[in-house]
Amino acid sequence: MKKTLLAAALALTAAGAAQADGPRKLVTILTAAEAQTQLMAMVLTMNAVAQGAEAKILLCGPAGDIALKAAPETATAGQPPKGASPQGLLKTMIAEHGVQAQVCAIYLPGMGAGPEVLIDGVTAAAPDAMAKELIADDTTVISF
Repeated sequence: MKKTLLAAALALTAAGAAQADGPRKLVTILTAAEAQTQLMAMVLTMNAVAQGAEAKILLCGPAGDIALKAAPETATAGQPPKGASPQGLLKTMIAEHGVQAQVCAIYLPGMGAGPEVLIDGVTAAAPDAMAKELIADDTTVISF
């Protein structure tokens, strides 16, 4: 986990650099089940947005549960030091910063559910569009 956080910090440093043709793009891929890792991914993404990055979040596997209206307590319970939760920060980024959040294309079919189970502002990813985002020259990808 230390290597992942170090890589994320380095990526965010690069994400903050201004580009002549627009803001730096950031894609955060989150798959981790641990609430602390989920929260840190949201914190780093939100800080990158505050520094001018245009961010997208892709939630896969157990991390997709953050986007559920009936999310598990690990996604909604506040954590130290500021009482923030992964889902709370996700909702803030969507509502206040226009961050696009998506669950993996196979997440909803895998649980036998439709988009109505997701919180407002979260959609299912289109694999072709997400792949295009991931390989764009001006995109930094961080993964947790």
